[in-house]
Amino acid sequence: MPETSRRDLFKALAAGALVAPLSALASPAAVEAACGPVMPRWGRGPEGQRSADLGDGTYLNPIVAGDHPDPSILKDGDDYYMTFSSFYSYPGLVIWHSTDLVNWAPIGPALHRTLGDIWAVDLCKHGDRYYIYLPANPTGNGWSIFVIWADNIAGPWSEPVDLKIEGCIDPGHIVGEDGKRYLFVNGIRRVRLRDDGLATDGALEPAYSPWHYPDDWVTENFAPEGPKLLRHGQWFYLVTAVGGTAGPVTGHMVIAARSRSIHGPWEHCPHNPLVRTLSEAEPWWSRGHATLVEGPAGDWWMVYHGYENGFRTLGRQTLLEPIAWTEDGWFRARGGDLSRPLPKPASGKPSTGGFALSDDFSKDRFGTQWAFHKPGPNERERARHGDRCLYLQASGSSPIDSSPLTCGVPDRSYEVEVTLEPAPGAEAGLLLYYNNKAFVGVGFAADSIKNFQYAEELVWARAPRKPGPVRVRLSNVENVVTFHHSHDGGRSWQLHPTRMEVSGLHHNVFGGFLSLKLGIYCAGSGEVAIRDFRYRSLTAPAR
Repeated sequence: MPETSRRDLFKALAAGALVAPLSALASPAAVEAACGPVMPRWGRGPEGQRSADLGDGTYLNPIVAGDHPDPSILKDGDDYYMTFSSFYSYPGLVIWHSTDLVNWAPIGPALHRTLGDIWAVDLCKHGDRYYIYLPANPTGNGWSIFVIWADNIAGPWSEPVDLKIEGCIDPGHIVGEDGKRYLFVNGIRRVRLRDDGLATDGALEPAYSPWHYPDDWVTENFAPEGPKLLRHGQWFYLVTAVGGTAGPVTGHMVIAARSRSIHGPWEHCPHNPLVRTLSEAEPWWSRGHATLVEGPAGDWWMVYHGYENGFRTLGRQTLLEPIAWTEDGWFRARGGDLSRPLPKPASGKPSTGGFALSDDFSKDRFGTQWAFHKPGPNERERARHGDRCLYLQASGSSPIDSSPLTCGVPDRSYEVEVTLEPAPGAEAGLLLYYNNKAFVGVGFAADSIKNFQYAEELVWARAPRKPGPVRVRLSNVENVVTFHHSHDGGRSWQLHPTRMEVSGLHHNVFGGFLSLKLGIYCAGSGEVAIRDFRYRSLTAPAR
C-alpha cells in the first residue's frame, strides 16, 4: 500500500476512528494486515517496543529509548553498567546492564530515600566497591553532592552521604597520577576526596577554563558542565558539555581537553566541538554530555544523550557513537548525524535488551518500571500489592496536587490499557504527565468522568459514569492522544470527546528537563485498585 495510505491509517488511529481490543489493534501484524508490510526503522523488542539492535550486526540509535538523560557508564570486566538522571522519580537511579553496549536491561533502583531533584550523576568503581556520586536538591533551596555505595552492583546501596560540596552539580570521578581521588564538577572545578570516597579532603578550586565556541553560534548559554574523565595512555582526557542542554537544537555539544596531570595545564582539543547538532533536519537534537568507554574488542565509543527530532516529549534519549583515536593522540567521533545504522561493537557477548511494560502486578516492579513523581518522605507506603492488583492510596485533591505513579515510555506511538476501581471517596485516572502544570488525561470520580486538558479540567465536559471498575485506554499516535473507556471489561468502548496534541509538553515550554510519562493518579480519600496494565507499541511508518 502507498506510504500516504499508511499515514491515513495512523491518522485514523489517532482520531479514534478505529476502536478494537488492544491486542488486535496495536500489534505490528495487525498494521501489516491492514495496509501491507511496513518497513521498520528500528528493531523490535518486547511488546513491539523499538530496539536499537537491527539483528544484522548493526544498530540504530537510541540504545536506550525514552527519557534516559545524562548517561553515566561503567565498564566492569565484560559487563557494562549505566544509570541516568532520575529527577523527581522515586525509587530512582535505575541501573542498567549490557554486555554488548547496544542491548540494555534494567537491574533495579539504587536510590530509595527521597532527596528532591536528582541531576547528572557519576557511576564508578574504586577497588571492589561501586559508587554513585549524585547532585541533589533536597529542600529546593540549593544543591549539594551526595554519594551512595555498594559492594554489589545490584545492591543493597548505602544511605546517601552528603559531601557538602554546595552549589555544584554534574560530578565526575577520577584517580590522579598521585593515586588520590578527585571529583570534577560544573564550572569546571575540582575537589580532592578522602581515600574512602565518602568525604572531601580539601577545598573546591578552579580546574579548567573550557574551550569557547564562536559568539555567533546559536546556543542556549555557555554552561560548562558534565565533566567526565579518563586516563588513556600518558594523558588524562576531560570531556565536557557546553552550549546548554536544551534550548536551540544546535546548542548542546561535546568538547575535550587533555593533560599529563590531573592538575593541568589542560590543552583544548583542536577538533572541538567533537559532537554538535548542526541543523534542525538532523534526527537528534541537542547532542551532548558524553562519556568515553572502551568496547568489548578494545575499540572506543562515546555515550551521550539527545532529543529526538519532533519528539522532545520523550525526553533526552541515550545515544552510542563510535570514536577513533588519531595519531596526534586525540579522538574523533565517527557516527555522523546518527541517521543511519552503524556496525555494532565487535566481540560483545549476546545481551538482553529492554523489558515488557505490561504488568499484572504479581511482582513488585517499583523503580524498575514504576516510580512516584515528587513524592513525600513516606510516599512508597501509599502502594501495596494484592492478588494481581496494586492498591494506591489517595493523595491531594486532583492530579495537580497529587503524586502520581508514573511509567516511562520508549516509543513514538503506543497504546495502553488499565483497569481502575476507585473506592468510595476516591477519584482515579490515567494521564500523560510531565509535571503538575503540564498533563492531559481522564479521571473517574464517584459518579462522573473528568477530562483534563493541559493541566486544567474541562468542567463543561464532565459526564456521568456507571459505578464499578472501569477499563481505560490511552492511545498516543505521534503526539496525538485519544482516550476511551469501557465498563464491560473492554468488550465495548466509549470514545472521550476531546483529543489532544501534546508535542509542546516538554522542557523548552515547562522547564525541569523531564519527559511526558504515563501516569496513574488517585486523589480524594480511600484508594484505587489497579489491575492488568497493558502496553503495546504502535509501529508507525518512518517519516
